[in-house]
Amino acid sequence: MAEVKLINVWKQFGEFTAVKDMNLHVKDGEFMILLGPSGCGKTTTLRMIAGLEEPSRGQVYIGDTLVADPEKGVFVPPKDRDIAMVFQSYALYPHMTVYDNIAFPLKLRKVPKAEIDERVREVAEMLGLTELMKRKPRELSGGQRQRVALGRAIVRKPHVFLMDEPLSNLDAKLRVKMRAELKRLQKQLGVTTIYVTHDQVEAMTMGDRIAVINQGVLQQVGTPDEVYNRPANTFVAGFIGAPPMNFIDATITEDGFADFGEFRLKLLPDQVEVLRDRGLLGKEVIFGIRPEDLYDAMFAQVKIPGENMARAMVEIIENLGNEKIVHLSVGEVTFLGAFRSESRVVEGQEVDVVFDMRKIHIFEKGSGKAVF
Repeated sequence: MAEVKLINVWKQFGEFTAVKDMNLHVKDGEFMILLGPSGCGKTTTLRMIAGLEEPSRGQVYIGDTLVADPEKGVFVPPKDRDIAMVFQSYALYPHMTVYDNIAFPLKLRKVPKAEIDERVREVAEMLGLTELMKRKPRELSGGQRQRVALGRAIVRKPHVFLMDEPLSNLDAKLRVKMRAELKRLQKQLGVTTIYVTHDQVEAMTMGDRIAVINQGVLQQVGTPDEVYNRPANTFVAGFIGAPPMNFIDATITEDGFADFGEFRLKLLPDQVEVLRDRGLLGKEVIFGIRPEDLYDAMFAQVKIPGENMARAMVEIIENLGNEKIVHLSVGEVTFLGAFRSESRVVEGQEVDVVFDMRKIHIFEKGSGKAVF
């Protein structure tokens, strides 16, 4: 197994910069997710690790081996990096059986026939493909094809797995199943894995750590808990979580309130201290709170009128069965709440909304950087 390091890595295509000064350390045996919107540079980063793209600047290490450094003229080709890649498209050979598709990379390396047979059957059993070995790809379901593609990668016993949105072609139910299978396999094999996705649910459920990327810039690296509960900036806070975090412009008053114009909320003493230390009393900020941290006052444990409550108009209700996504407004201020299914809120009526002030986030107005 091997760790992967990117040190001050840049990738430019003409005048367009796809990756900007990327510094990332993937630990040995870790399941690292590269997460971000389409076009953010996550696949380009993966391709530079694989050797399918050469960085414009910077260094890429796999284990202790420097595999790319333009300044030193170092560029190790993909076949010599001891990595295996699984793509969005299954890329199976249609004329070959499942057995031959899995065995193909070993045959290319001229591995002895007996060893090939042993390793292919071992992988097939691990992936539940034993009964399908004589079938061709056209006779398989999408999930089975994806497992064959995984088997072809696993059979090589590489130091690093690189996966580029491998589940995006599957239907929703199968994706959930395959997420669990992939996570189990990765833990069983202990292979360092770097996985690209734009799906934050995949990222949160699968990754040991998540690297959030936007416009080629690494925004934050952390565990799912860290990026969800302690986002580094408004981009991370808004990208992670469904429904997304509410952002409301506010002014922090000298007496310790977040003033939204239409209503005010009392900040906790330790929050006021942090804001005072940062020189933000009397200044404009971005107030953030997740929909699940807003409550119908009928079901809130602590409700203090004038301090953590606001009377809001119910605009739209999305009933999801287990909860209700409620679109709320107080004058010109709008936000979402995720209420319990028992809530009796009705569109067009007012409701008392309680804000869990322990769970709020404050971001700098200009930079979007988190204060807390």
